[in-house]
Amino acid sequence: MRCEVVAVGTELLLGQIVDTNSAWIGEQLALAGIDCHHQTRVGDNLGRVVDTLRRALDRADVVICCGGLGPTQDDLTRDAIADLLGVPLLHDETIAQRIRRMFAERGRPMPDNNLRQAEVPLGCHTIAQQPGTAPGLVCPTPDGKVIYAVPGVPYEMQQMLLGTVLPELVERSGRRSVILSRTLRTWGQSESGLAEMLAERIVELDEIGNPTLAFLASGIEGIKVRITAKSDDDAGARAVLDAEEANLRALLGPIVFGVDDTTMEAAVLALCAEAGLTLGTAESLTGGMIASRLCAVPGASATFRGSVVAYATDVKQQVLGVPEGPVISEAAAAAMAQGLQRLLGVDVALATTGVAGPTEQEGQPVGTVCLAVAVGDDLRTRTVRLPGDRERIRQFTTITVLDLLRQQLLERHSAR
Repeated sequence: MRCEVVAVGTELLLGQIVDTNSAWIGEQLALAGIDCHHQTRVGDNLGRVVDTLRRALDRADVVICCGGLGPTQDDLTRDAIADLLGVPLLHDETIAQRIRRMFAERGRPMPDNNLRQAEVPLGCHTIAQQPGTAPGLVCPTPDGKVIYAVPGVPYEMQQMLLGTVLPELVERSGRRSVILSRTLRTWGQSESGLAEMLAERIVELDEIGNPTLAFLASGIEGIKVRITAKSDDDAGARAVLDAEEANLRALLGPIVFGVDDTTMEAAVLALCAEAGLTLGTAESLTGGMIASRLCAVPGASATFRGSVVAYATDVKQQVLGVPEGPVISEAAAAAMAQGLQRLLGVDVALATTGVAGPTEQEGQPVGTVCLAVAVGDDLRTRTVRLPGDRERIRQFTTITVLDLLRQQLLERHSAR
């Protein structure tokens, strides 16, 4: 069974509201083993909504239409469904009384236009769950397909999907399968580089058909490799994911730093905690960004002791003991890291200095970044050239120096 999602609302097209509803619906459909090949957004125009629904029904067995069920003139989903089916809208007094009761319980007068929400296309019926004033609709078509119309308010939509729509879809499908995904997060390779590393495996999976792989470039979050598996039940799908994760880790090695929601900073803190190491940061270019991301990880206080944002040259010298001379250098980054170790008494120190822009400094071009990682007496430095504007350079510096520490900690662990 194929399902299509149609999100209605001009605000979605203008970017005033992000369409999180379609993403959530797509995830729920996948968990129920229901294929969703298309998701469409359309503005508040009767003709275009009708045309979009017609096209969706041509491609799919079921259409979930989200939004456009409110009381105002631009809420056109009911009218569009009636137009598409060639039926009139009929007043449902039971729904009207329910809406009146909701307003009375809140102690508020009810504007008459709310009764538009009690109009139901002939041959359709309302969804039992109705947490708000807009009822959802179940609209069968003459050729055996169905349109489910739900409100755009997320919590209202979710109650209707979980309470009525998804159970009905599972029953209509006649067979329940499960689709699960797992995402491996990597740093240190481009998207094309990853594709090259996995080229043979991708060909093998194309022939097998299950699981499948997809790549997603996510900026400071790294390149993600998503594994998607389909099976008759959760256990079967997870077994496929486990096996494929093992295959990919063997091919990709240490560039995989996390799974699903694991961030680079969470991975680094976990390695430090496992080794019993305390951590601090000495930041110039990044201006506290590394510390901020570390502090966002629950439990970071067990490992992370603090940060010194030494943005000015004299602060680097007076607080961290950086000697006279250029401060955009590996030597300066090294002195910052060692100075922080002495100042905060930490086992591990990260240091960043460089040129974020908009102009060059000390004869160094924008994007020049000097990094230092000190794990005890093991001090390592590196100079990198990073692309992008000021913000992207700072972000890429943050994840790059964290990854340098991660790699160093992994080496330390394997050498034991």
